[in-house]
Amino acid sequence: MRSTIVPVALGTACMAVMTLGTGHAVAAAPATATATPQGSGWEPAPSAPWDVAAGERCAFALHGEPIVDEVVRRELPPPAEGVTRSAYKGDLVVRVTNKETGAHYDADVSGSAVVDVHASGAQFWRVVGPVLVGVGDGNLGKGMYVVDGVYTIGISPTGSKTVTGPVVATDSVCDRID
Repeated sequence: MRSTIVPVALGTACMAVMTLGTGHAVAAAPATATATPQGSGWEPAPSAPWDVAAGERCAFALHGEPIVDEVVRRELPPPAEGVTRSAYKGDLVVRVTNKETGAHYDADVSGSAVVDVHASGAQFWRVVGPVLVGVGDGNLGKGMYVVDGVYTIGISPTGSKTVTGPVVATDSVCDRID
């Protein structure tokens, strides 16, 4: 089994990002009008395909591309000056491909998150459910993971990621497509 349950003490810093392959949110085709009723305040938050060079996350180069993307975003009142707060939800399946062999894994990363983005570039994520997290530096080893549970992700202005929660499940995508 490739899934690992990692107990992480509350207050310990961990890092994750929502399409976290590249450290940027993943984008794909826009959500349908039925997924975002008019006047709801929710708007499509499409993700773009991404590539990561060999050695940055896995020993081999990666390509990620949403194959299902019904993620929507809603802006929330800012908690403080210089901070924006947004909520994200919706179905997202990202096909992560080993560019050397063509092996791929369809990661269902349909978690929900409230994300604070600070003027410094730092981010703080409150997450329920799975998200795709690419880690170069942080409290998880270098890699690409599906992180699941109820947890937080702190991202420093330099990109270091810290995942924190009482129990966090991680599944190595690198191992799945090696």
